[in-house]
Amino acid sequence: MSSRSFLALLFFALLVAMLGFGIIIPLLPFLVEKFGGGGMSMGLLMAIFSVMQFAFSSFWGALSDRYGRKPILILGTAGNAITMFGFGFSASLGWLYFFRALGGLFSSAVTPVAMAFIADSTDDQARSSGMGLTGAAFGTGMVLGPGLGGMLGGYSLRAPFLLAGGLSLLSALLIALLLPESLSPARRRPTPVRGPQFRELFQALHSPIGFLLILAFLHNFALTNFEGIFAYYTAQRYHFSPQTVGIVTTTVGLSSAIVQGILTGPFSRRWGDVKVVKASLFASIFGFSLMLLARNLLEVILTSNLFIFTNAMLRPGVATLISRRAQQGQGIAMGLNNAWMSLGRIVGPLWAGSMLELNLNYPFLSGALIMLIAFLAARKWLPEENQASNT
Repeated sequence: MSSRSFLALLFFALLVAMLGFGIIIPLLPFLVEKFGGGGMSMGLLMAIFSVMQFAFSSFWGALSDRYGRKPILILGTAGNAITMFGFGFSASLGWLYFFRALGGLFSSAVTPVAMAFIADSTDDQARSSGMGLTGAAFGTGMVLGPGLGGMLGGYSLRAPFLLAGGLSLLSALLIALLLPESLSPARRRPTPVRGPQFRELFQALHSPIGFLLILAFLHNFALTNFEGIFAYYTAQRYHFSPQTVGIVTTTVGLSSAIVQGILTGPFSRRWGDVKVVKASLFASIFGFSLMLLARNLLEVILTSNLFIFTNAMLRPGVATLISRRAQQGQGIAMGLNNAWMSLGRIVGPLWAGSMLELNLNYPFLSGALIMLIAFLAARKWLPEENQASNT
């Protein structure tokens, strides 16, 4: 099987896993109301998914270092299918919590193990392109999920989850039949497989990849700071309908896929991942700020796509640098990366919501300020690749 073929399979698996995160967003008010819940219930259903990803990403990564990538990918995609079906047929708020948590657990197996698979199978030059493809799948699934959920939810609240479950089953089947194992038995490490180790997640900040883990957190903080309040912000300021929001998020998803899937590799080869990361951090300052200047639908589309363009290369660039500088197994390193990204997806919407209570513009202004701080920190603590890319 060619490298392009297995990358296509991994792209599909990651895309489906992230659809499960985003597909629920436009349906939450209807689902919660159906079972008598309120605003707190909506917040918990959003947070619990990322909490489980944060807790279990390192666990799955270590498991794949010990037993191989393929069986963990099959388990993660098949388990995600079961949780999607279960969520769609839930008959109470308690079952929604249960299956949402279970979905976070199983989907957390897909991203770090897919990234470890790429790290196993590519050299330094090809790795940036491979990581960019995973970033494209992540961004596309995160942004298109809400649009797909809203469109299908108009017919039935169950329909989006049945589709996501069916796609997850198809992904598991394709991986089982077509994907080779990237980690031979001779290269596997007897890594201790334990439950969630929160202390180790924070201890990793003192390792050679510690600052990169902070950047992984900040990228997802920025992305979900945007996604978490975008629909509310545009409804309040521009009186956009859900359909109009869907148009904008679809264009944003396409931009994310193009930037991460097509442009990341050439940019990284031309300038190096460190320079790409620093440039993305700097540009994200303006990406956040310019969204406040939009006056109509066209300008909202242009400025929101500019934000995604400036932010999209952070994920693959940071992931590539982590894979190069990791001193532990690639599965553990990618698991830590995914765990900190999940933490960003927890904090981002909570931060945006709290800022929104103060002022409609504060989520974007505070996001720009945080990106400025991250850029200045990267200038100090992220050395150029000719100094550290192969350490």
